[in-house]
Amino acid sequence: MATFDDLLEEAGSFGRCQKRIFAMLCFLSLPFSGVYVGIVFQGFTPDHWCRDSALVEKREACGWSLEKSRSLTTPLLNVSGVLQHSSCDQHEVDWNNTELSCDPEGLDFSGVAVTPCKEGWEYHYEGRKSFVTEFNLVCSDGWLVDMYQSTLNMGFLVGSFAFGYFADRFGRMKSFLMSNVINVVAGIGLAVVPNYIVILVLRAISGFSVKGGWMAIYVLLTELVGVKYRRTVGILYQMFFSIGLLILPLLAYFITDWRWLQVAFTAPYALYFAYYRFIPESPRWLISQNNSSKALEITEAIAKENRKNLSSHFEILTGDDVASTSASLLDLIRTPNMRKHTFILMFNWFTSAVVYQGLIMRVGITGGNVYIDFLISSLVEFPAAFLILLTIERIGRRLPFASANIVAGISCIVTAFIPDSMFWLKTIVSCIGRLGITMAFEMVVFVNTELYPTCVRNLGVSVCSTLCDIGGIVSPFLLYRLASIWLELPLIIFGVVALVAGGLVLLLPETRGVALPDTIQDVEFPDRKKGKQEENQEVKQVLKTNEVA
Repeated sequence: MATFDDLLEEAGSFGRCQKRIFAMLCFLSLPFSGVYVGIVFQGFTPDHWCRDSALVEKREACGWSLEKSRSLTTPLLNVSGVLQHSSCDQHEVDWNNTELSCDPEGLDFSGVAVTPCKEGWEYHYEGRKSFVTEFNLVCSDGWLVDMYQSTLNMGFLVGSFAFGYFADRFGRMKSFLMSNVINVVAGIGLAVVPNYIVILVLRAISGFSVKGGWMAIYVLLTELVGVKYRRTVGILYQMFFSIGLLILPLLAYFITDWRWLQVAFTAPYALYFAYYRFIPESPRWLISQNNSSKALEITEAIAKENRKNLSSHFEILTGDDVASTSASLLDLIRTPNMRKHTFILMFNWFTSAVVYQGLIMRVGITGGNVYIDFLISSLVEFPAAFLILLTIERIGRRLPFASANIVAGISCIVTAFIPDSMFWLKTIVSCIGRLGITMAFEMVVFVNTELYPTCVRNLGVSVCSTLCDIGGIVSPFLLYRLASIWLELPLIIFGVVALVAGGLVLLLPETRGVALPDTIQDVEFPDRKKGKQEENQEVKQVLKTNEVA
């Protein structure tokens, strides 16, 4: 009896049908980058200072420049050894006093009492309207900006579990359809509601749906193509996220209002409804649910579009040959190999998020222009993807995955001991670390899908990736709290964690050229699975020989 991999090879491993589906679904990986890191532009905090309506009138009457009036009303603060004008306090001066001269040189308020801003703030907008300026989320309310991203990660955390279960229980496409509906409703809601607390709630709901849907589509794409193309498809799907990162600063440059930018992030999800019915359910998932007839029907449709013909001797797995149709969290840790894979993958998801986000926050590639800075920092994603494509089919998965973590770890530790006077060397080594952890981040996704059987694959990826969300929450605290003790201490921690992650990866099995496991037994007894695969290949070859004869 043939496996689904054999059947898929007959239907076309990556033919016209799979390419069409890939193009349609990869389009939806673009807006995920906007949802994930759009806060850079939507939550942009411009330079600001206390507003005083009386001072504004005095400034206009005396012809003072904006900078001059600011220097008069705001006290100087020592910030890391540099004197800067305060953004949150002002000198308590009565600017309606007619005795005050228009000559700024004759005004000295250094001994005047200081008070927090009373009338709000003035902003140097630089052309952007963010939710920070709309809701005045600065100074004592600055923590609410962090909540915008924290609520998204909390949504990611819950959504990974929920949609992992939904996708394995109810199907990849039904789960993604539900995800898209929530994305559109929450996304449009974010763009129109006037209350910031409601915005945070909708942000959490958006996080709940968007990541789970993204992971469900990743799993679907890897299940629809043959072993030979599985990794390429997975990496290219992630590259569309990187392409989204490059498009984002251009989009933000022309759409300067954060609400309209939110609409731009949401629109692609709405367009998906126009072609939802042209995307089939995963035949692998249908087989795991004992629905072999529907799986065969979809595979025949794939073969027809690929202009292939299925051999009459092929049979789909029956219910006796597949695993239980109910996915359970306990399945991920109940047996030895599954348990080992789960814990190692969880740690690598956590490490990738902590180090990746930590290095982004720490290393400034250029300064002064938020659009150019963001664009340049995003370009490092592409060498990582190409390096993966060059190595995974030649060397395998395990060594490049482990090496990427190890290179990132060594780079972080070396960077910590390079003196600040060697600025460019420090920056280059840091970028090498960023390149390494980007490779590791991209590889953990598809290695995760290869190590779990069909019946719990989506659940396994979703559960393990929740550690990514926890890492994203922890990383800022590791960076800023430890840096207050010693500036380079976070890099030491990042380096050690990455080195440990690289060592653990070496304990995982190699998956290059290995068919996706269908059952937990295939994971626990891989040699048995390999033997069946070789036996099927021999039978297939004999049948082909007989047909030729």
